[in-house]
Amino acid sequence: MSTVRSAFNKASNDYNDHAFLQKEIASRLDEKFEVITSSSEVILDLGAGTGLLSNNLKKRFPNSQIICLDFAQNSLKNNQSKHKICANANHLPLVDSSVDIVISSLMMQWCPDLKQLFSEIHRVLKNDGLILFSTFGPDTLKELKKSWSVVDNETHVNTFTDMHDIGDKMLGAGFQSPVMEMEKLTLTYQTAIDLLKDLKAIGAQTVGSRSKALMGKDKFKLMTQMYESYRQDGKLPATYEVIYGHAWKRISSLGTIEINNN
Repeated sequence: MSTVRSAFNKASNDYNDHAFLQKEIASRLDEKFEVITSSSEVILDLGAGTGLLSNNLKKRFPNSQIICLDFAQNSLKNNQSKHKICANANHLPLVDSSVDIVISSLMMQWCPDLKQLFSEIHRVLKNDGLILFSTFGPDTLKELKKSWSVVDNETHVNTFTDMHDIGDKMLGAGFQSPVMEMEKLTLTYQTAIDLLKDLKAIGAQTVGSRSKALMGKDKFKLMTQMYESYRQDGKLPATYEVIYGHAWKRISSLGTIEINNN
């Protein structure tokens, strides 16, 4: 986790300039409130970073107290919100049953223990409180993963949890009837190196992009050559599997998972 925190701290000053996808997904997550209603006196933006999501929330919920929590202190310094907490999402410094809505955009994929995370979210939510989030699924950066798999058997790209497993962990934490949705978005690049630079610029670099010297120039060159096989209309695609989920905390209720594949 310290490596991830360090990467986001380093990227914080220029994050918004490169976070096109993150801005789009934050906007789409915010739009979910047009069909999902919940009490909104206190809202926790979990993994708030520089404020891409909370800026939308302020407009939608002008009378709510919005708390921005992130473990990267430099990201919070660039967040203009009034209420900010630097803390680990797995150990929330909030009292039980104190939050109406927990919302999180593209943070959960960095949490190695989703069971603990959902238990903490469940703890701080009031009864009938809502959790709403977006995260990345296993097909994210599939072209990059396949290009590296030809080179060696090492892990070069971050792995992401399947939405069915996420739903199971939500049920295990006590949430009622999680609803999961998925969509795929594609960004395009001139070169594979442009993609890796983009990932580094937002602090989300892949495992293998940290040092070309350590992995060897030949391996890196072979990976970029393999990526060329995906080129279409003069561009290289980078696929993102985006998962959206929501559920309510309702005491003494048994839950089921509803899956919507868009």
